[in-house]
Amino acid sequence: MDLRIDMQRASFAQIGNLGLLLLWHILHLFVSIWYFLLGLAYVLQSYLISGGVLKSYKALNLAKLRYLAIVIESEEAYQTSKVIELLQWLEAIGVKRVCLYDTEGVLKKSKEAILNKLKNASEFKAYEDLVDQNRMSLEFSSFSDGKEAVTKAANLLFVKYLKLAKSVGDHEEKIFTEPDMDEALKAISCRGPDPDLLLVYGPARCHLGFPAWRIRYTEIVHMGHLNSMRYGSLIKAIYRFTTVRQNHGK
Repeated sequence: MDLRIDMQRASFAQIGNLGLLLLWHILHLFVSIWYFLLGLAYVLQSYLISGGVLKSYKALNLAKLRYLAIVIESEEAYQTSKVIELLQWLEAIGVKRVCLYDTEGVLKKSKEAILNKLKNASEFKAYEDLVDQNRMSLEFSSFSDGKEAVTKAANLLFVKYLKLAKSVGDHEEKIFTEPDMDEALKAISCRGPDPDLLLVYGPARCHLGFPAWRIRYTEIVHMGHLNSMRYGSLIKAIYRFTTVRQNHGK
């Protein structure tokens, strides 16, 4: 009798597990269909924007986009032809000042090839002023640049306050604030301008080590893989940025 009851309980438990598994697969199917439809709508909208069907996206207020940062995952940064194509799109749109960043410095190694393909573009450093606004100016950056800048700034602050402690006799622990670090970065010419918009190409939804002190007020948009980049998606990202009201000050 007990054996029969145990077998019935085992059967009910098995049926319950099968029911939960079936429910999970149904929910997974609905979610997959939903994201597939969203992706399809996204691609369709991108093609409509590229074809000029959606007229509102033609009016881009590029005065708000003074400086654009492009962050590319290092593995995808080896696709130099795709990077050049992306820059050609930005040049056609009218973007004049762009920072190209990847963690391992792949883009810096491809600098000559990129500049040779873009006849109306030139390189500039983060601390330099934009001289010729009729040409696209490109900054090439990597994680090592930010790391080196922080090291130099920290060393400068250490030397400064060590001298101050010796001269004044103040041996209290010094707490460095953001303005102190900002001033030190400017002193060593590593501060650089703050990008208004940062576009991330790659699987990761983060800035991949782009200097944090340069993106305090930056809008960050994940654009997906570089291989699947679309002109319409680029236009949409820039358009949405230029139409958003910003209440902060710089």
